[in-house]
Amino acid sequence: MIRALLAILFVAVVIGVAMALAGQTGQASLVWLGWRIDTSAAAAVVALVLAALAATLFWQAVLWFAAAPARAARTRAEARRREGAECLSRGFVAVAAGSGVDARRLAQKAAEYMDDQPVLVRILAASAAEAAGDDVAAHAAYAAMLGFPELRLAGYRGLMLIAQRKGDALEAVKNAEAAYGLTKTARWAWRALVEARLAAGDWDAALALAKEALERKIVSPAVAERTRAALLAASAARRDLSSEPKALDEALELASQAAKLKPDFSPGVLTAARRLAADGKATRAAQLIESAWKVRPHPALAMAYRDLNTAETPRERARRLTALADLNAEHHESRILRVEQALLAGDARGARIHAGALDQARASARVCGLMARIALAVHEADEARLWIARAAAAPVEPDWSDIDPEGRAFAYGSGDWSRLVSHYAETGELAHPRLERGERVLSELPDLPVAYQASTPFFTADNADILAPPIPDDPGPYEDDAALSAPRPSPAPGGRRRTVR
Repeated sequence: MIRALLAILFVAVVIGVAMALAGQTGQASLVWLGWRIDTSAAAAVVALVLAALAATLFWQAVLWFAAAPARAARTRAEARRREGAECLSRGFVAVAAGSGVDARRLAQKAAEYMDDQPVLVRILAASAAEAAGDDVAAHAAYAAMLGFPELRLAGYRGLMLIAQRKGDALEAVKNAEAAYGLTKTARWAWRALVEARLAAGDWDAALALAKEALERKIVSPAVAERTRAALLAASAARRDLSSEPKALDEALELASQAAKLKPDFSPGVLTAARRLAADGKATRAAQLIESAWKVRPHPALAMAYRDLNTAETPRERARRLTALADLNAEHHESRILRVEQALLAGDARGARIHAGALDQARASARVCGLMARIALAVHEADEARLWIARAAAAPVEPDWSDIDPEGRAFAYGSGDWSRLVSHYAETGELAHPRLERGERVLSELPDLPVAYQASTPFFTADNADILAPPIPDDPGPYEDDAALSAPRPSPAPGGRRRTVR
């Protein structure tokens, strides 16, 4: 408005100046109540514009005073809104900090100040009640959210979490199903339903959810594929326990799909290889294990590969398993496999050489047992005892814990399979339920002689009544079996026994 008045005034001044400069000032007369005013036209125009400007300013002042009460009300409302927004911000910060008392106090103040933001106030009230540990108030707040379309999904999620904390699985699943029916893109609802199906051992229903997740893009393709592969393997493992031919055929089909989808999931590959071997298809089983070994070696795969051919000599078996190790030469399992096959072939020196690639400084119980077997192979019973003693305090390898004391791999129930599926789907890594429970594993420790044997020069010399040779700082490479078994020279006749100091 002010800009318009200024523009009019500017135009009037320009007109007046133009008329004055043109020499045509003109005449203007005003007669009013007996008064007569004579002036030039330019002056009259300027006076008229000034009068209009004064009238406009007067009218604006009248309107400003008339709107003062409404303006004051708006100012108060804006101040309340700012105060409410501040309470909301501080309240959510208190919830994040876990201060339930402060959060509830701020939620109440926000409710008093912010009548135009009921959604945020309700969310803060529910979150504050949860932070304060008041499940009754939190349940009431989340239940009230169900009456608002924009808050319904948040209400179902809050009710589901409260039910889970109380251990009410049925109520939690009920709310998750309601949320999943409301929107097909709620990842938390999908995850809750999958976990519920896994806990119930309903692999088929969980597999259907995994397919839906991929179609609706609830999760990434990698997570969906891992979930499907693990569920297929779990279904195959369950059918593999049956004695019905139809169930066994289904086990082979499901396990083959799992192995093709994710060859790094060893349980699925192992089930497929076992079913193929049982059907007389050892070559296909071997190819399946070899493909899995290239991706992720596992001791259970090596054991299954070993048992594919039972009509071969130990040296032939050693060569076959060494070839398997060469498929992923730098992996820890491949290094262990080379040592074991060297021992199987009777090559103690080669086993010692291959063992040099293992981390002996931080050796696991399994590696300690392997080193003890090497020591016994070269007739060093005392060294074997040291390794066995060290194995008692050494950690167990996670993958080795998947094999029970009877040599069965992944012999798990529904609960453990649920753990396997859930962990692998989220991380792509194997879970190890037996290790988490601290259960016994298949022992790799060799049997030691009951009594000490002549395994060092000291005992050998003492039994032969001769002076023991000095032990050098660097004894050099181990002798082979023939040199160790060679007869020692007899003492000279008449010689007396010398005491070793």
